[in-house]
Amino acid sequence: MRIALYQPDMAGNVGAVLRTSACFGVICDIIEPCGFAFSERALKRSGMDYMDHVQLRRHADWSAFLETLDGARIVLMSSKASTPLPQFTFQPNDIILMGSESKGAPAQVHARADARVCIPMATGFRSLNISVSAGIALAEGLRQTHSFPRGEK
Repeated sequence: MRIALYQPDMAGNVGAVLRTSACFGVICDIIEPCGFAFSERALKRSGMDYMDHVQLRRHADWSAFLETLDGARIVLMSSKASTPLPQFTFQPNDIILMGSESKGAPAQVHARADARVCIPMATGFRSLNISVSAGIALAEGLRQTHSFPRGEK
């Protein structure tokens, strides 16, 4: 399982997702361009000392990312999706894709996604923070596929 961020806007959120990726032992794909200068310094504060353990793949653009799929499904997390997370069945090689914080994912990304999934929320709320959403979706995917890391506590 992997997490992918489509043209992320906020270094703090990317750092938090990278930290989550490191803790769960999954690859994080960054699909550029980013809305900030991508640097270790920009990510260090939220990624903390976990940055040395991140499995990071950077892609110049959407097309470059698509070349790395190798049969994996793209599961787009979107507040516009109609499939609630608890009703979706993950597969071990799924890529959980998050749109950018300010624009979400464009139509071409929605069209290419193999599944579009939303996290159910209380009435009147439109979305969660991208790093929170990525963590929720990843934890559910790892739970379903019995793929949580088996490290020491």
